[in-house]
Amino acid sequence: MDLPNCIAAYFEADSRNDVEALMATLSPQAIVEDEHRRHVGPEAIRAWWIEAKRKTPHVNAPIEAATTGDVTQVRTRVSGDFPGSPVALLFTFTVRNGAIARLEIA
Repeated sequence: MDLPNCIAAYFEADSRNDVEALMATLSPQAIVEDEHRRHVGPEAIRAWWIEAKRKTPHVNAPIEAATTGDVTQVRTRVSGDFPGSPVALLFTFTVRNGAIARLEIA
């Protein structure tokens, strides 16, 4: 799958549960929207990711991707310790200057 480097690195870091490597893929002003909540900036995003992994251990496996301009949509198979696993989610990344500026998970 052909993903921008920062997005490929995001999924690699996520699969290793490596919060430092994951944070390195994000711009300092990054925004993440997940489960109807907005997380802005490194501290909020770090706390969101750590809590999500602690609360519901899971793995995100990219299935397919499409890029238009600076937006890449990645359909993922999310599996883990939760009812209904696995599920398909859509990760919509906006990349600016080689870093993830925005991530929306739906």
